[in-house]
Amino acid sequence: MKPKLALALLALGLAVAIVVPLPLSRYGTYLAALTLVYAIAALGLNLTMGYAGQISLGHAAFFGIGAYGAGLLMVKLGLAFWLTLPLAALLCFALGLLLGFPALRVQHHYLAFATLGFNTLIFLVIRNEEWLTGGTFGLNGIPRPSAFGFTFAKDLAYYYLVLAFFVAAAGVLWWIVRSPWGRAFNALRDNPIRAESVRIDIRAYTLLAFAIGAAYAGVAGVLFASLVNFIEPAPFGIPASISMLLMVVVGGTGRFWGPLLGAVLVTLLPEWLRGLKDWYLVAFGLAVMVLMVYDPGGLLGLPDRLREARRKRAERRQHAAA
Repeated sequence: MKPKLALALLALGLAVAIVVPLPLSRYGTYLAALTLVYAIAALGLNLTMGYAGQISLGHAAFFGIGAYGAGLLMVKLGLAFWLTLPLAALLCFALGLLLGFPALRVQHHYLAFATLGFNTLIFLVIRNEEWLTGGTFGLNGIPRPSAFGFTFAKDLAYYYLVLAFFVAAAGVLWWIVRSPWGRAFNALRDNPIRAESVRIDIRAYTLLAFAIGAAYAGVAGVLFASLVNFIEPAPFGIPASISMLLMVVVGGTGRFWGPLLGAVLVTLLPEWLRGLKDWYLVAFGLAVMVLMVYDPGGLLGLPDRLREARRKRAERRQHAAA
């Protein structure tokens, strides 16, 4: 895509994101903010899985660590949101480094099970350690931030704050994937042996992929906690990790804007299908199955598949004419 066209599309997308919540109800604005929160988390997972090729089914654990870290620091210790957010991101970054160590020894489905076990461990901790996390009763009264005398307590104001964080997170990721780090991540995904032969430190970049992805999930968790004002264990279990994985896959693994498109569909499609009542989950599941069967590269990979199909048809016509 030409740079001028790309910039025009980005400007159009940002304008749409700014205007969209204005006519929405309070619940609609909440859903828009929630979609962007999940999109930030999915951006991190896309770096880990889509660019670096490391499968993770434990992303919701870091999401939960960020959320509970925010809750504990703001509610129990009285720290400000602006201090809590970087602390939660650093904590998730450090834990992401630790989670990356199994990836140095195991790959593919074995790594998926290792990260799944990590997610289960974190979920059990936040559910059972009531003295720390409140257990199933959760943490209440998590405040929304304020800055320079302006408060983001209202839903629309908080939506714009989340939008600003999403733009910043996307900008940082854009720089990463186009830097030497991004090229190293792609080499790690495509052929680790070849990457090592050209002196790419496989160990360091594997750990870095997990750590950066975890930090993104931690930031998203902090934003989620302030969005809902109350957290309990359910949003941070294995189903949440699968949903985040689905966001990346549906949008297009390794496609920069895939996580945003996937977050929009995975978050909003169940809401759009609620008119089907008891059948809406069946319809949602069937839609995902059809997409994965007929377009495993995700929605953003569909244009490439169509171009490839046209190219093959043209080649067949040329062979037939010859």
